[in-house]
Amino acid sequence: MRNPTSPRTIAFFLPQFHAIPENDEWWGEGFTEWTNTRKATPAFEAHDHPRVPHDEHYFDLTDPAELRSQAELAHRYGVDAFCIYFYWFEGGQRLLERPLDLYREMEDSPTPFCISWANENWTRRWDGRDSQVLVGQDYGPDTAREVYDAFRPYLKAKHYLTQDGRPVLLVHRTDLLPDPAAYAAEWRRLAHEDGLPGLHLVASETRAGIDPREWGFDALAEFPPVSQSGLASAQLLPPKGLDKAFRGRLLSYRKVARNALRRSPAPFVRYRGVMPAWDNSARRGHSATVFIGHTPEIFRAWLTQALRRERQDRQGRGMVFINAWNEWAEGAYLQPDQTHGFGYLEATAAAVRDAADPDSTAMAGPLPASGESIGSVRWHVGHARAVANAAAASALGRGRWLRAQLRRVAPRRRR
Repeated sequence: MRNPTSPRTIAFFLPQFHAIPENDEWWGEGFTEWTNTRKATPAFEAHDHPRVPHDEHYFDLTDPAELRSQAELAHRYGVDAFCIYFYWFEGGQRLLERPLDLYREMEDSPTPFCISWANENWTRRWDGRDSQVLVGQDYGPDTAREVYDAFRPYLKAKHYLTQDGRPVLLVHRTDLLPDPAAYAAEWRRLAHEDGLPGLHLVASETRAGIDPREWGFDALAEFPPVSQSGLASAQLLPPKGLDKAFRGRLLSYRKVARNALRRSPAPFVRYRGVMPAWDNSARRGHSATVFIGHTPEIFRAWLTQALRRERQDRQGRGMVFINAWNEWAEGAYLQPDQTHGFGYLEATAAAVRDAADPDSTAMAGPLPASGESIGSVRWHVGHARAVANAAAASALGRGRWLRAQLRRVAPRRRR
């Protein structure tokens, strides 16, 4: 039984593990997340690609038995809830909705769920063609009400995740809403009309400088590696055998965990976030962002410390978001594979146990050593380019943060 004073662990859940007509048209017949995962190739000697699921179990999420099996697996290893991406576009178009609908019907699931509205354009960015929009995310005068109508069946599900009785609702890109505060107010009004005690609105931290209070939201959820892909996390020594054609970013997993744990407290509710790993080579090839040196041991330490701090700040009202349960093409998943077995699930269960015991000192010290394999200390063009890209990301992130601060100051100056 879950300790009522322990924070909850919420794992982001991607539903793109089944074929849909739109993906067949855009990417080729039978496309799923497994398509890119299978064809990934390594960019250096210890680069673990292609990723292969445990027992080569390439699951399909339109199988109700598969969804139940995953819910039971998550529950067994300490994941308290899934946060399933919800794809809704202006005019009511839905994508990848079948697994979510099946999960909503599974009212006896041991693992509750909530939804995160993925309110971005659907583009060809996996090919590097950001400008080619496949389905645009537009906003009209009735969008707030229309999308709430689509939220409603999930918010009312018996196994929907709540905070103080209020359904937890995330928005992936709150900054893209034309008037976030107006959307929040309308959603709360409609929830009360539905007989709900309210909503617990959470903005994902998908860019720097977000203050959820300004948008009428209750909290922010960290979303690593966003805001953690700059020079402070750069992998300064090249991995052995790095391909000179590499033009992405190489970063240190241990550094990003350390930097996340060193963040200053926020003046609002900011739920902590962790990631087991990150490597989107399956989507971006040699333009990928790769965090080097991830291990179940470092992940366990990061999650343990995040849970302890949430417990200290919010007790049982705390939440730690894990990115992710099943992002295979981004190398960010807890699910078992042929390299680590059940290592990341076992690390999750151990972290939950460690954090729940107030007398435990496990994982209280410095983070464990990295698992990276370093080659020659001599740089070459591929690694120099990777560090330069990390520096550029730092500059871009800082610029976005400064713009956010200026937007806050400007109204006060006018008064």
